[in-house]
Amino acid sequence: MGVLGKMEVEVDIKSSGDVFHELFDGEKCEAKVIVEAIDEKNKLVRFKIIEGSLLKEYKSFVATLEVVHRGAITAVKWAVDFEKFEDFGPYPVKLMDFIIGMTRDIEAHHLKE
Repeated sequence: MGVLGKMEVEVDIKSSGDVFHELFDGEKCEAKVIVEAIDEKNKLVRFKIIEGSLLKEYKSFVATLEVVHRGAITAVKWAVDFEKFEDFGPYPVKLMDFIIGMTRDIEAHHLKE
């Protein structure tokens, strides 16, 4: 049996957080990813990987994006739930680093507007 794992990262942002949640129009779409859940009230979107290179390393892979408000601070929280094929298989650290960079880039773009 593979090893279950979970990683999360939360990035504080200066914008309202709507720019992250509004990337999606509320409709499910399918490519290599299925948008499994969109929660307008909690500004949460969950993606399930159904095809592609990640599934060569993991039996299953689901990513969740959530906008979190903590008083005057707004953060974007990403969580990935995955099942590794083997105990010694890789954790998705590089992917999380990419997600942090992408989050900061999206925010920087929208702060310019």
